[in-house]
Amino acid sequence: MSVDVILDLQVSAANREELLSIFTAILPDTRAYAGCQSVIVTSNENDPHNIVLLEKWDKRSDHESYAAWRTERGDMEKLGALLSAPPVIKYLATIPS
Repeated sequence: MSVDVILDLQVSAANREELLSIFTAILPDTRAYAGCQSVIVTSNENDPHNIVLLEKWDKRSDHESYAAWRTERGDMEKLGALLSAPPVIKYLATIPS
């Protein structure tokens, strides 16, 4: 069963456009990564500096492998430097109803 991942980011006004530009450049590789079904970048309508990525992965371990790959490449450090607060990652499992 697939897993939904929410990546909740808070970025400063000075870094918002740079962060979005980096996402434009790197997300094609994310979408092509094994297990990635989709990634959508959204912005909180009440706080435009709150960027939320809505992701769907085949398995949590696929996302964890992807995050490790990004960390090894130095991408996480580069992205983290643009944030004004630590990122929040949530893994969500669907509950049949």
